[in-house]
Amino acid sequence: VQLQASGGGTVQSGASLRLSCVASVSVFNMYDMAWFRQAPGKEREFVGAISRAGLSTYYADSVKGRFTISRDNFKKIMFLQMNRLKPEDTAVYYCAVVRDLRKVRGTEEVTYTPDTWGQGTLVTVSS
Repeated sequence: VQLQASGGGTVQSGASLRLSCVASVSVFNMYDMAWFRQAPGKEREFVGAISRAGLSTYYADSVKGRFTISRDNFKKIMFLQMNRLKPEDTAVYYCAVVRDLRKVRGTEEVTYTPDTWGQGTLVTVSS
């Protein structure tokens, strides 16, 4: 699997951006997918994930209600729609194939194992 993320840019606080992740793979709907981000000087963090059929999505608390993950399995693309962007959303955003994506019973948390990373795309949000 090869992943190519795009769509980053510089926007003002409150604006929207949509990131895309194109997968070079024969069968895209075999893979659960996720977005991660890494801000300057910080560790990479989970943003959200989507199940292989697109029926389930999961989000970090910091983006819940503002970000939406979707996918088009026919076109082999995953999207991250980011609305009401904040300066703290500034980061390099990465898409990834994840394995063992599961919701922890009784919580809103998920577990996963990153498998394949795409290159990042930089999102800068100015105040």
